[in-house]
Amino acid sequence: MNQKLLKLENLLRFHTIYRQLHSLCQRRALRQWSHGFSSAYPVWTAQLYAWPWPTEMLTGAALSQYRFLVTKKEERPQKSQLSSTKSKKVVEVWIGMTVEELARAMEKNTDYIYEALLNTAIDIDSLEADSHLDEVWIKEVIMKAGMKLKWSKLKQDKVKKNKDAVRRPQADPALLTPRSPIVTIMGHVDHGKTTLLDKLRKTQVAAMEVGGITQHIGAFLVSLPSGEKITFLDTPGHAAFSAMRARGAQVTDIVILVVAADDGVMKQTVESIQHAKDAQVPIVLAINKCDKAEADPERVKKELLAYDVVCEDYGGDVQAVPVSALTGNNLMALAEATIALAEILELKADPNGPVEGTVIESFTDKGRGPVTTAIIQRGTLRKGCVLVAGNCWAKVRLMFDENGKTIHEAHPSMPVGITGWRDLPSAGEEILEVESEPRAREVVDWRKYEREQEKGKEDVKIIEEKRKEHQEAYQIVREKYSNVQWKKRSLLQYLEIKEQTSLKRKEEMERDSNVLPVIIKGDVDGSVEAILNIIDTYDASHECELELVHFGVGDISANDVNLAETFNGVIYGFNVNVGKVIQESAAKKGVKMKLHKIIYRLVEDLQEELSSRLPCAVEEHPVGEASILATFSVTEGKKKVPVAGCRVQKGQLEKQKKFKLTRDGHVIWKGSLTSLKHHKDDISIVKTGMDCGLSLDEENMEFKVGDRIVCYEEKQIQAKTSWDPGF
Repeated sequence: MNQKLLKLENLLRFHTIYRQLHSLCQRRALRQWSHGFSSAYPVWTAQLYAWPWPTEMLTGAALSQYRFLVTKKEERPQKSQLSSTKSKKVVEVWIGMTVEELARAMEKNTDYIYEALLNTAIDIDSLEADSHLDEVWIKEVIMKAGMKLKWSKLKQDKVKKNKDAVRRPQADPALLTPRSPIVTIMGHVDHGKTTLLDKLRKTQVAAMEVGGITQHIGAFLVSLPSGEKITFLDTPGHAAFSAMRARGAQVTDIVILVVAADDGVMKQTVESIQHAKDAQVPIVLAINKCDKAEADPERVKKELLAYDVVCEDYGGDVQAVPVSALTGNNLMALAEATIALAEILELKADPNGPVEGTVIESFTDKGRGPVTTAIIQRGTLRKGCVLVAGNCWAKVRLMFDENGKTIHEAHPSMPVGITGWRDLPSAGEEILEVESEPRAREVVDWRKYEREQEKGKEDVKIIEEKRKEHQEAYQIVREKYSNVQWKKRSLLQYLEIKEQTSLKRKEEMERDSNVLPVIIKGDVDGSVEAILNIIDTYDASHECELELVHFGVGDISANDVNLAETFNGVIYGFNVNVGKVIQESAAKKGVKMKLHKIIYRLVEDLQEELSSRLPCAVEEHPVGEASILATFSVTEGKKKVPVAGCRVQKGQLEKQKKFKLTRDGHVIWKGSLTSLKHHKDDISIVKTGMDCGLSLDEENMEFKVGDRIVCYEEKQIQAKTSWDPGF
């Protein structure tokens, strides 16, 4: 500022000197001019000559005015800078922010965010209000809005108090009372598990089962002549029901391993042994079908040694009882062996306090609604108790035994059917009693909240991975076009987008034709679980994608038909019913419904449906074969055409069919013939033993003596899926 004032002072002094010099010149001119006109203009001359110039006063006023202006000018940008700083809004943002959250933080609407992201690399059409934004795009929006951003950590809700229900601490051993053993019957399919249980219960469950195999887990209370009671769990032996067997082993005290004396140790036998070992449950061996002539119990015992199941005869601790479930022979000895082992284990439980148990099976009944079969492990269940299992709760409305008879109390080790569930809990869920319905809702809400939190963490990880992939792809594109002029770059980008669009359309068309959407409905939760486990083994997505649209427990509904119509899918029902109205609706909409009562039939049907979605394969069927005995060439116009002299060894050669030339076992040409002659006559068919001359549609192909000409026809056959579910 001081330098500017000095410059101004010098300028004003120069200006004053200039005015003074100019005034002197005027005075000199006036003197000369006054000699001729002084008498005519005396007053004007005097005034002009006497005009004063207040130089000091002018300089001072100018300097003071300039100081004022300069000072004001220097203060003005500071004030504007401060005002602009105050006007910039600070927006708090975090990684993984959604469009809606960013708009709310900026106090704008979502349309503003979309407009800010126009003409950027992000796909606007794919953005939704709940879509997560990358760090790059959050910065872009904030910058365009003229705001400042402040990064914060992921928004965390206030730490909620854990409101989950948990098992009680172990009771005082003095308060425990003896209870009945829970025994699971396990083994390979068709080894007689259910028939054995029928004999013990004096029922005919096996005769009522579809296909003669168990496809559900059953819980039964059996009273022996001695007065002892045993709770039996009958598990399926089919390979598809591995999860059911594992669940049975987890809630049991003793496993009865049933092995057929004529069949020996099989795949599901080994699996059952492993389930028992994982659950640390003792085994009693029942060698069944000993009434057969080909039965060999000793072979079974020896085979089991390979799986660390050592019978007492071989110095181990596993009791082996040879039985015949068909005739009932020696079944009481098996029951006594089980009771003896239970006495050694000293099984006791606390019959008082809140109930604890496990869901064995769950299903939906038309009259009763959601129903569960459960094993009570602690406490005494009564009508009106409020229970929680997984994300479901119930106020017990009705209890019944395996025969459908209403009961009023269920003690430890008792199997019981429970109604009153608001939703259908999954098989294997832990049952806990709580104080009241509000408390049950509180527990369920907490469990749902926990699940959402876990899902949110997983989503953030996936978003971060996607963001990194996107950034890497973006960097590759930038490097690719970094040294290209903008016009050429625009052209290349346009061509690349056009090519990607056509490829996407092609992929979508192929995907639509090679996708099988399915809807699964089952009678009980365990059956649906078994089918879903089978679908999880699907490993042929490169051939045809298997898409699970929906699954559930209960009969096929109108909603299932609508879903199948929307996705062009197939409904598979296992042991479920379909109403007449639903059948008519499905037929009208062209929806396929496939109902089965045996699980492996359902899987076979699914394999056939997958195969029908595959493109047909082409197979070559040989019609005839000839060997080349001589080679020569003929002149046609100005060209020399190679000709092979052949003799037909098998079948016949037909000119209209396709041919291939093989040499040393390798195919070197495929195509059609241009000529086929016998002597000098053109013919269309040459039979076995006849000689002929032929030329190919490829002129440059050279024949060699010993080559073989094969005549064949192509036939299209239906391809089969390579998926093998393992049974």
